[in-house]
Amino acid sequence: MKLVAATLALALALLAPAPTRADTYPSRPITMIVVFAAGGPTDVLARIVADHMGRTIGQRIVIENLAGAGGTTGGARGARAEPDGYTLTVGSLGSHGAAAALYRSIQYDARELEPIGLIAGTPGYFVVRKDFPARTMPEFLAHAKANPGKVTNGHAGVGSTPHLACLFLAHLTGMSLVSTPYRGSGPAMNDLVAGQIDSMCDLAPTVVPQIQAGTIRGLMLAQPERSPATPEVPTSKEAGVEPYLFTGWNAVFAPKGTPKEVVEKLSGALQAALADDAVRRRIEELGSLPPKPDERTPEHLRRVVRADHDKWGEVIRAAGIAPQ
Repeated sequence: MKLVAATLALALALLAPAPTRADTYPSRPITMIVVFAAGGPTDVLARIVADHMGRTIGQRIVIENLAGAGGTTGGARGARAEPDGYTLTVGSLGSHGAAAALYRSIQYDARELEPIGLIAGTPGYFVVRKDFPARTMPEFLAHAKANPGKVTNGHAGVGSTPHLACLFLAHLTGMSLVSTPYRGSGPAMNDLVAGQIDSMCDLAPTVVPQIQAGTIRGLMLAQPERSPATPEVPTSKEAGVEPYLFTGWNAVFAPKGTPKEVVEKLSGALQAALADDAVRRRIEELGSLPPKPDERTPEHLRRVVRADHDKWGEVIRAAGIAPQ
């Protein structure tokens, strides 16, 4: 009888999933969920660091774009994943900072996730289609005021970081545009380049290559100093909207309960990527801001998420925006 019991216990042990061990992790490819469509700032930055991280830890990192509901569709999938280090999520200020104040049915609390680290800060821009009649921000504001209900403005979806940038700008200027949400910055930018929409609030990784290519025009950079990537684009102060300073962020998260040793290994791989000159140069060429060494830790990201959860909750409620 004891022999039968021992045999049964051994069989059950063999059938049970083996716990993730830091000394054997990772033993298979890792999925990295990007919560917005391909081609947007979150996607571009994720791919830059994923390649280097994969080489550091010795396994391929596969990008899966899962857009929708301001990034919360992908955010929920990532949060529900097995906490074994084989599913990561790359989110943003919108999806993992402000979304809780914009969506009643959000299925995760970003403050409870295991932070891996920041990828980059993403300065905000205001851009227009290349043939838009206004050539400066004051001209744009005057044109929008003279044509109510006619000037369209695209963004990456309700609750996304570009949407927050639009809300902030509208609050400061009083301008009223026809809001056109997309499933990510990539599709919105495609329509701006094609002339299907008039303007966009968006972030450096999406905007800078198009400005450099001359397919759109930048009217304003929401920073105190001009960017070397787009030296012709005036700052918000130069454009006459001095209070408009806006920087989003992108970061990597693991599900709640992921073993500490696995989190440390992943964070170490991300930090190694950000310490690489070639990686930092690619991030900077996109007009983005690589985090400083003391800003690359999981603890720093945890503080950022908590602060932005509170800050943007207050901003959204003060603006009278009802959760969806």
